[in-house]
Amino acid sequence: MTVQQPPGALRVAQLDHVVLRVDDIDRSIDWYWRVLGCTVARRVDKIGFAQMRAGRSMIDICVASGHVGKERGAPPAKDGGHNMHHLCLKIESFDEAALVRHLESQGVKAFDICKRFGAEGYGPCLYIEDPDGNWIELKGPSEPPPPGIV
Repeated sequence: MTVQQPPGALRVAQLDHVVLRVDDIDRSIDWYWRVLGCTVARRVDKIGFAQMRAGRSMIDICVASGHVGKERGAPPAKDGGHNMHHLCLKIESFDEAALVRHLESQGVKAFDICKRFGAEGYGPCLYIEDPDGNWIELKGPSEPPPPGIV
């Protein structure tokens, strides 16, 4: 069976990263390293955040009570919330205006357009929600980061 790609400005290349909310970042880093063999690629302790290499992709870990973990405004799963912050899809190109037009034509609004660090480095991204409220980051090609960005 051949499945055709729908027309539009969006072409997913691969999964870039998934962001998980956790209670104890050190315990999670140890578990992902010991059990899955993931290694720490980047850690920002002041906001309770770490990025671990998982092959060509990343698993980002944020403390549920920290800066990134609080963005979703929900308690951790053990308290009736959820532990996935968002998933990130690497897209082939990032023409912001064309992406926004395509998304709006599908009834989807981008709620944050910015530049962030991902599995392949720093670059443009935008965030949307699926019909169930799950956040999805669409990440464009990497570019050199500005001075001071690690």
